[in-house]
Amino acid sequence: MEAHPFATAPVDSPALESLPVEPLLTSEFDADPGGVYARLRRTYGPVAPVGLLGVPVWLVLDYREVLEVLRNESVWRRDVRYWRARAQGMLPPDWPLLAGYEVRQTMFMDDEEHLAARHTHHSALRPFQDGHTPQGWELRATVARYADELIGMLAAESGTVGFADLGAQYTRPLLLMVTTKLFGCPVELGDELVMDLWRMLDGGPDAGPATGRALAAMTRLAAHRRARPGDDLTSYMLLADPELSDEQLGRELFMNAVYLNDITGNMVLNTLLEVLRGNATVRRSLSAGQLGETVNRAALVNPPVANMCFRFAARDVALGNFWIRGGDIVSPSAAAAHGDLMAIGTSHLVGSTVSTRAHLGWGAGAHQCPSAARELGGMIVSTAVGRIFDHLEKAELTLPADQLPWRSGPVVRGLRLLPVRYELSVRGAGQGFGAVDVADVGVGVGVGSRRGDAGGVGEAGVSGGDGQLKGLLGALRRLMFGGR
Repeated sequence: MEAHPFATAPVDSPALESLPVEPLLTSEFDADPGGVYARLRRTYGPVAPVGLLGVPVWLVLDYREVLEVLRNESVWRRDVRYWRARAQGMLPPDWPLLAGYEVRQTMFMDDEEHLAARHTHHSALRPFQDGHTPQGWELRATVARYADELIGMLAAESGTVGFADLGAQYTRPLLLMVTTKLFGCPVELGDELVMDLWRMLDGGPDAGPATGRALAAMTRLAAHRRARPGDDLTSYMLLADPELSDEQLGRELFMNAVYLNDITGNMVLNTLLEVLRGNATVRRSLSAGQLGETVNRAALVNPPVANMCFRFAARDVALGNFWIRGGDIVSPSAAAAHGDLMAIGTSHLVGSTVSTRAHLGWGAGAHQCPSAARELGGMIVSTAVGRIFDHLEKAELTLPADQLPWRSGPVVRGLRLLPVRYELSVRGAGQGFGAVDVADVGVGVGVGSRRGDAGGVGEAGVSGGDGQLKGLLGALRRLMFGGR
């Protein structure tokens, strides 16, 4: 909706703080978030007041209104300093989501500051975006090799026919390995980082300490790469903006780690699920070699970020059936918006290629993922999904799709595990996975191994040996099933 430049909320319009709100994160929401969104829409319309961990928030439900919030940055601001309740000290002192929003990085900047930070990211990511550059080609080959190694480990542990969790045994270690390589991380920055990113996004009682640990790890990495630059994202960030302090660069790496591990990982798992659950349209697009379309369909059904980053109203504005006052907090829901989109013209809309590209998995407007990041994320997802189905002759869920356990929080909705019974193809088993495929594409050492990396201080070769890879997988499993 268009905002009138000098409009103010009518005196008799209800303020957010005065409305009775029901908590969003309930057992009902865990089991059926789509049902909760639909009920809120019936009760309130396109925008609903809800309680989020004890704090009142405007939840934006309909596709048109969500796009308005995402695209009109003159009204809807990302900078947490616009939030009136925060400025007036009205928040609970230990509100778990605040720690992440207090991290001053690109996602929470506006205007010129935001544009300058995006330019730095785009410049640093550009070498990895293009598959024809040495860095981009090498990264693509490395992602494929890591995927093959993980599938090889699966065969070694469980045989060519067996059971596996494609979350713990494939997707999450793959994304951690890619992050470690792309960032140029020392090995010791590994597995616990992923769980701290989860803890921060899930908004649990340990979200604050988890955020602090992840930031400290990324700041150490920034200092390490300043002293020992390489062919990695961290070093290219410093080349793009030499004025970045270690603390500033650490905050940007922190943001990228969140998206690369949790958000991209969710997109991989959600795409695998859409194929495995027997969606005929998705299977046809996959078999036709249309991996990008398969990913788009999965992102439409289960967006990797269910409820996107908060916005804060710069001034009073009408949205839905309410007046949002300047300084109010707004949560645009991609998951609810996609449900609204799919309800409009149902089968014909969802069945078209064009409609699937309307998903908000990468955001929209000035703060959507930079094009280089979208290209990179899409490549990782397509490689992860395509590689595993190259090696699997058969795969089927061992639980009904509606009984799979989901991790449902204030930001993300992701699978806790994806259990399957699989049969590896004879071709894949006979080739020894990565050995033949890596030779075919000529993979050498991997990203981060050119400048300043000789002489080995435990650089990013996470998959440098079977023992190291087994240790990583074991640590991830302990954390996932016993450490949260």
